[in-house]
Amino acid sequence: MLYLILLPSLIYLAIFCYAPMFGVIIAFKDYVPALGIFKSPTVGFEKFAMFFSSYYFKDILINTLALSIISLIVNTPLPIILALLINEVQNNKFKRFVQTISYAPYFISLVVLVGMFNMFLKTDGGLVNHLLESIGLSGIDFLGDSKYFRGIYVFSGLWQGIGWWSIIYVGALSNVDKSLHEAAAIDGASRLQRIRYINLPHLKPLITITFIMAVGSLMSVGFEKVYLMQTASNREVSEIIATYSYLVSFETTKDFGFGTAVGLFNSVVNTILLIIANFVSKKINNESLF
Repeated sequence: MLYLILLPSLIYLAIFCYAPMFGVIIAFKDYVPALGIFKSPTVGFEKFAMFFSSYYFKDILINTLALSIISLIVNTPLPIILALLINEVQNNKFKRFVQTISYAPYFISLVVLVGMFNMFLKTDGGLVNHLLESIGLSGIDFLGDSKYFRGIYVFSGLWQGIGWWSIIYVGALSNVDKSLHEAAAIDGASRLQRIRYINLPHLKPLITITFIMAVGSLMSVGFEKVYLMQTASNREVSEIIATYSYLVSFETTKDFGFGTAVGLFNSVVNTILLIIANFVSKKINNESLF
């Protein structure tokens, strides 16, 4: 019965995740839709060479890594801190209220989220600029100045996801044996000491796994959000591998082989990063995914 319950999910993965992987063959062909995958001429690694030698390769790679690394640095520790703080709240009603408020933004769609931030940050009538002007400061062109793009991207992602990401840590902390805290309190341990020597070691395996998975998706910056936030004025810092692949495949040259090659390169690098992060974690912490 358990395998039968699992069957719909396996069918979904097979049809929508594994079957489309057959299309990576296009990366090695000069794909012509009228000829199909098999009859299109094979060009080997020509598309990859085009991408590596392209004028935009360095900038696109730097933009992708910058967004990923900043998001990783910000989004990894803050949900853990929030979970530790929520876990210390004694009033259950207030705890549930804080959890509800913190993870409610997660259910806002990306389109609505980007629309909200555009309304808040716009120069003419935006809430943030209105507040700045009310205290005597000049307004800031957040949406037009490219230097603010990465900060807006990371902050909006943190605001939307911090409460949801902290749920798994709160759940793990609920399994901590209360007798450990009681014994530590009797021995004179402060609240910070109990968090450091009881709660954090309990979260260590979970933190390690989530960190490995985050490193493994370092090159996979969300296409939808970046594409929605992208403008002509911030393209120099917002053009990432995913949006460049879409641009080449569907808007400019419409070279499906080149776009597929760019996406395949992204996936291969992610796989290598995942294996390296898993290996290093296994050697240092003796914790790993596999």
